[in-house]
Amino acid sequence: MTATLLVNVDVPDLDAAIAFYCTALDLAVARRLGPEVVELSGAGVPLFLLAKPAGSAPAPGAPGRDYARHWTPVHLDVVVDDLEAAVARAVGAGARAEGPVRSFAWGRMAVLADPFGHGLCVIEFRGRGYDEFAEPGPGGGSSRTS
Repeated sequence: MTATLLVNVDVPDLDAAIAFYCTALDLAVARRLGPEVVELSGAGVPLFLLAKPAGSAPAPGAPGRDYARHWTPVHLDVVVDDLEAAVARAVGAGARAEGPVRSFAWGRMAVLADPFGHGLCVIEFRGRGYDEFAEPGPGGGSSRTS
């Protein structure tokens, strides 16, 4: 079996989300899939923005969507070549910086929130990125994806 990764982000305002993600992350509209779904390209995997009203339930019995700042264990990490420029572009487009840039053995990272409450980490790798401290997995390959 071959898996393909698609990333979906629920947003309350599709036009505002298109403007934010295209400006902040330098993505482009690849295609519209009806009035409530847009596919963006330029991130290595397709990023779909899905118009979902605040308060609507994501699944039967689940609490309604809340677009205030929230935390989820699944979030977007965006790898860039110039962290300061990427953070400035994202903040200029409406993201909120949530602390100072932090440094690690593998590089630097800034934690942001998009205008819809989703967490977003902007990463600039140094040297061999995560491979600076990673041990080879069973296949012996690199863990770095960019």
